[in-house]
Amino acid sequence: MMSLPDCETLLLKLETGVLHITLNRPDCRNAMSLKMVHELSAVLDSVKEDPGVRALVLRGAGGHFCAGGDIKDMAGARSAGADAYRQLNRAFGAMLEQAQNCPQVLVAVVEGAVLGGGFGLACVSDIAIASDDAKFGLPETTLGIIPAQIAPFVVKRIGLTQARRLALTAARFNGSEAGRLGLVHFSETDSAAIEARLQEVLGQIRQCAPQANRQTKALLLATETEPLGTLLDSAAAQFAAAVTGAEGAEGTMAFMQKRAP
Repeated sequence: MMSLPDCETLLLKLETGVLHITLNRPDCRNAMSLKMVHELSAVLDSVKEDPGVRALVLRGAGGHFCAGGDIKDMAGARSAGADAYRQLNRAFGAMLEQAQNCPQVLVAVVEGAVLGGGFGLACVSDIAIASDDAKFGLPETTLGIIPAQIAPFVVKRIGLTQARRLALTAARFNGSEAGRLGLVHFSETDSAAIEARLQEVLGQIRQCAPQANRQTKALLLATETEPLGTLLDSAAAQFAAAVTGAEGAEGTMAFMQKRAP
């Protein structure tokens, strides 16, 4: 196990192959400061090559997931001019891209405020579990700004048609509606139901071979960027390596012998 970085804005807990990452700025509904962006990026970087970490669970402290970007950071950048704003904004986008491509299964548990940048974080998860009464929205345009870094991830998640409506109206909606939009996979009535669903999902992830999961996630993401023929050629080579490798040999043998791998 690689050592995890020290964090001021995140709580980290590793248990049975799952790293629980809690955004921990409850006094401001876990608004995403530049420090939090850098710390989350460092955590993702520290575990990306660790085969012992199967899944990441991202959630917020104090009943909220994330209320978006930290306005105090934006105010601090004002004196430094437009380039400081650009760097601040782009750092968040780079972290979202890193989270999207992390080799582990990324599970987001979203409650309370899921706004702006928090909305973007939910969009890069592999599996998202919401509370029915969570408050989702893209409020940027009501502040005279734009959802600059999260827009591509929102469009990929829920499609251009719905993204246009939500971004251009700043409409608020709850977890049940987020489920209908395909933004989240599950919307639960209370904290007990959320925890039960999380444990069910983590149990399912643990049934999957870790290296096979990593390669499958990369393959799925590559469907958006690589030509089909090239992608299928590469996938065939990966399949051959997987089926003759340790995980594939054990998995297929266990299936034939009607036992757990």
